[in-house]
Amino acid sequence: MQGKDLLSISDMTGEEIMSLITETVDMKASARWSSLLDRKILALLFEKPSLRTRVSFEVAMRQLGGQTIYLSPAEVGMGKREPVADVARVLSRCVNVIAARTFAHQTAVDLAGYASVPVINALSDFEHPCQALADLLTVYENRGGFKGVTLAYIGDGNNVAHSLMLACAMTGINFKIASPTGYSVQYAVLRRAQEYAADSGAGIFCTTDPRLAAEGADVLYTDVWTSMGQESEMEDRKRAFTGFQINKGLVVLARENAIIMHDLPAHYGEEITEEVASSPQSVIFDQAENKMHVLKTLLARMLGGLEISLGGYRQR
Repeated sequence: MQGKDLLSISDMTGEEIMSLITETVDMKASARWSSLLDRKILALLFEKPSLRTRVSFEVAMRQLGGQTIYLSPAEVGMGKREPVADVARVLSRCVNVIAARTFAHQTAVDLAGYASVPVINALSDFEHPCQALADLLTVYENRGGFKGVTLAYIGDGNNVAHSLMLACAMTGINFKIASPTGYSVQYAVLRRAQEYAADSGAGIFCTTDPRLAAEGADVLYTDVWTSMGQESEMEDRKRAFTGFQINKGLVVLARENAIIMHDLPAHYGEEITEEVASSPQSVIFDQAENKMHVLKTLLARMLGGLEISLGGYRQR
């Protein structure tokens, strides 16, 4: 990943994802700080508010000895006050990497096209690759691997679903998704996932019945019904997603030791009940923490050209 962009989870191979996950497990266990990215600067260019993503990037960079600059929508006005191309070219003169959290995926693509430093998609309306990496780390920690694991995603076929479906297909995780009619994943993403699955041996199953998806699953995963920028659709979405809630009735259909995942923030009483989210089967807050750990490994790879070992990082 040295010097490369990460706009889609498809910018990595299944082997690269697996390597990053296993190396992150080792580094998480060592819990070491480093001066590896001393004099390196990360720009957080955010059009949307964030808790986990912002904190994860800032802490990851700090633990590697680097620094961050946070740029809010009001400060930059990307695409309004200043063209995306100019923002990219200015930041490239001053920082070493850009993490962009944008409404439109095309904005991230344009940034990468004009920037001379790596650009990381920290969320767009099409994908959320950093979240998928954190999710896979959480599955790996709880299941000891990926082969034979079945993950059931209950809810909107959104950016999180896109990246997670592709990541699962690349790494051999069986992926089942239940979405209401009209809210399924984009067909182009499904076709790409099916191609990856043909190589990895993963299964892909799409349905409009949450019970079919949940049956026999090792992982139950959900996301909010209404994402940022979709507030005007809230009432329509609440009606459409009735029955697509992870609750006790759905959990009993999964395997007895199934884990519960949610990328947060959660709207308790809608896509998931607070009872389930707080149950012993929930790994939601482990999942939130894990974003920081995978970003630490990702940034080290992107900026350092590093070999990562149990004892820490060393220059290749």
